[in-house]
Amino acid sequence: MKKSIITLMLVMAAMVASAKDIKTVIFTTTPQMHCANCETKIKSNLRFEKGVKDIKTDVDEQKVYVTYDAQKTTEDKLQKSFEKFGYKAEKTTKDAKVEIHEGEDCENM
Repeated sequence: MKKSIITLMLVMAAMVASAKDIKTVIFTTTPQMHCANCETKIKSNLRFEKGVKDIKTDVDEQKVYVTYDAQKTTEDKLQKSFEKFGYKAEKTTKDAKVEIHEGEDCENM
């Protein structure tokens, strides 16, 4: 019985020690995303950033959702990483409305 309790406590301690601090941040980009090529460019470049777990893009809402491990990177580092491939990123919220820039050409065509 004592062995079972000790084993259970050790397993619980290991789970707590290995818990990751997973967060999601939402960005809007300049230039804006226009097509699947824009989405692919963003996803293929961000996926190599340290700590990035998942990337979702939404062209209609002009938002990039980045899920990351906060123990390995920060929102600021992620934001700066957009500059490496020609974008400027601004943090936004899920409910914020992003103004669509009509007539802006897609740089990825």
